[in-house]
Parts: sequence; C-alpha cells; structure tokens
Amino acid sequence: MRDKHFNRQLLNLVIPIALQNLISSLAVTIDIFMLGFINQSTMSAVSLAGQITFVLTLFYMGLAAGVGILTAQYWGKKDLMTIERVFSIGCTMSIIISAIFFGISLLMPDQLMRFFTNDVELIQYGSSFLRVISFSYLISGISQMYFSVIRSMENARVSAWISSMCLILNILLNVISIFILYPGNSEKAIVAVAFSTVLARIVEFGCCIIHSIKSNIKFRLPLRDMVQRNLIKDFLRYTLPVQGNYIVWGCALTVTSAIIGHINADMVAANSVASVVKNLVIVLCGGIASGGSVLVGKYLGNGEIEMAKRAGKILNVYAILFGIVAGITLLLLKPIVFLLVNLDDQAQIYLSGMLLVCAYCCIPKSINSTTIGGIFVAGGDSRFGFWCDTIVMWGIILPLGYMSAFVWHLSPLTIFIIINLDEVIKAPIALMRYFKFKWLNDITRNYVQN
Repeated sequence: MRDKHFNRQLLNLVIPIALQNLISSLAVTIDIFMLGFINQSTMSAVSLAGQITFVLTLFYMGLAAGVGILTAQYWGKKDLMTIERVFSIGCTMSIIISAIFFGISLLMPDQLMRFFTNDVELIQYGSSFLRVISFSYLISGISQMYFSVIRSMENARVSAWISSMCLILNILLNVISIFILYPGNSEKAIVAVAFSTVLARIVEFGCCIIHSIKSNIKFRLPLRDMVQRNLIKDFLRYTLPVQGNYIVWGCALTVTSAIIGHINADMVAANSVASVVKNLVIVLCGGIASGGSVLVGKYLGNGEIEMAKRAGKILNVYAILFGIVAGITLLLLKPIVFLLVNLDDQAQIYLSGMLLVCAYCCIPKSINSTTIGGIFVAGGDSRFGFWCDTIVMWGIILPLGYMSAFVWHLSPLTIFIIINLDEVIKAPIALMRYFKFKWLNDITRNYVQN
C-alpha cells in the first residue's frame, strides 16, 4: 500500500469510476426520489418499474465486463485494432438485447408490473413510466460499451464528465416536470419524468459519438469487424459467465423485490429508499473493484504476473477499508434520509431497521465486489462468480426468503435480513478462492493488424 506509483494509477481510475457509479446510481434513482415529492404511490410505482431497467442494466453490465476484460488486457499490449473489434462485438450484442427489452416494455407494461405488485394504482403509474422509458433502451447499451472501453484504456474521466453532465440535465428536466409543468398531477408527471430520462440518454449517446471522433476508438457498423473467430470465441468465453453471474444475481434481487412487493406498500416504499441509499454509499467500493480490475488486467496482458498478484493483495485491503467507511457513512446519513423522504409512519419504522442491516452488509459487499467482480474477472476467472451466486442466491437465499414471507409469516424486517445474507455467505468463499491464485491468467492472443 506504500507503492506511490500504483496508488496514483489506482486513484486516477477509482475516483472517476466511483463518480460515474454514483452518477449511474443517481440516474436510476433520481426519478424515484423526486417523484416522492408528489406522493408515496408514484415513488413506489417507479421503483418497481425500474426493476425492468435494472434487469436490462444487468445485461449491459455483463457485456461491458466482457468488453472491459479483453480491452484491459489488450491495452496492456497496446493492440488498438483488437480493442476496436471487441467494442464492435459488444455494441452488436447490446443492440440485440436492447431491442428485445424495448419491445416488451412498450407493448406489455401492464403484465410486467403485475409481476411485482397487485396494487392497481401502482400498476397504472408504473406502466405509464415503462412505455416512455423504453425508448431510452435503444441507445443506452452502446453508450455503456463505449464507457467500458475508454475506462479500460485508463481514460475514466471522460465517461465521468459525460455522465455528470447528463445527470444534471436529467435533474433539471425533472424539476421542470414535477414542480413547474405538472405539480400535483401524478400521471402526467411520471410520463414527463420518463421523457426527461430518455432525453438525457440521447444527449449521452451524442457525447460518446463526438468524443469517439477525437479518440482511438471509432464507432463502426455492427458486425463489420466481427471477422476474427477466435476473438468472438474469447469474448463469449469470458463474457457469458459474467453475464450469467449478473443475470443470476440480478434476477434474484428482482425476485426479492417481488417478494417484498407482495408484503405491503409500506415495505415497498421503505425498501425503495434503503436500496437507493445503499447503492450510493458503496460507489467507492465499486470504484475500487472496477479500477483495480483495469490495472490487474493490464498487468496480466503485459505479462507482469507478480505485479498483478501484488495489486490483488493491495486491492483486498482497500476493499475492507472502503467497506467500513461505506457502512459508517450510511449510518451518518440516516437522519438526513428521514428528512428528505416523505413516508408513512410504518414505512419509516421499516426503513430505520433496513438501513442498519445495509450498513453491516457494506463490508462483505465491498470484499465480494473487489474479488469476484474485479480481480477474478480481470484474470479470466469469471465462472466462479456465476456458480457462487447461483448456489447462494437461488439455492439458499430465495427459498428462505419465500418461506419466511409466505409460509412462516415472519416480521418484515426479519425477512429483509434473510434476503440480505448473501453477501455475508459469499465473502469467506471468495477470499478462499482468491488465495488459490487461479485468477492469474493472460488471455490475450496475437492478431494480425489489418
């Protein structure tokens, strides 16, 4: 940890990536918080509708991770042509997935909302939001692939600046929609807020195109450079397990949201706020995981195995420290949260307990993000996370959560504790896997530059 050069490299990546993680979290949740100024129902409805966007984001995260793995290692070799081809593959796949989610959200929003709740009012509000927000899906994936590439090329500041500008735009448009155009009109305010998000994503995409004109990575027609069969095989080999990991984990979270959604409306509202706050305080943990992944991948691609091993040790120490800081920060923010949100008395009681649980989970969450989602993935050891989440989430947590809610009829806070035990279970398993050092792999090839 006294290596100044490594710390400087890590800091240059962690701060911008953490900032972008914060912005991404805010971009997803700012609509929820601001609609809370209207009433609890609009906030809860958009929170549940946001689960569809969350599932799509999981696909983006998996593809972006695959793009990032290969980009970081080929960046170590300074092979820009192969990086450009990796970007093209990622864009092609993201367009296909985005089109599917766009069609489902536009044509079947009521059916999607009924999966999460039986409340007629929440279904109505959530469906209106989904129909409009679905148009943002058509371009969001390409932007995420571009951000992943430039971050893995140690240029994280650009993506942070673009995301910051679009977040500010989104907030300003939300303020106009909620407080000026449609104050007190829930239905129209929700549609306007969704449109604001779509417009922000359009601006984000435009900024990515403008930046690419001046950079080494160009936007190309999908499939144009997908001619290297070995590269496609490598992409699928290292992307599919990560993609599967995100889907397994994210769909499990979506199911837990559905479990909570069928308990009562106060539980939904409290969980919406607790999830937002937790996601905000762990952004630095995510920055360590993503920034560390770039450096470890670069070292491995350049053949510096011992340096990658050393970097992994330092990252684990930082993960623990940042997890502690995140937990303390959450506890300090607790009084402020209650001042900012307008919840019923019972929902406030639920929220108080949920925030305490989330604070304690920050440390194992940070460890798991850094090891499973950062170090292992950088070295091509992406299958471990998939199997770990499959067994823990679907084999342990979800069955216990279902039984607790609908068979044993335990208290709402007890149910919340049970469905948040996954990080605690995975942390020691991840550390044991780390010390076997099976993640130290150079996965690059030598391609003909043409």
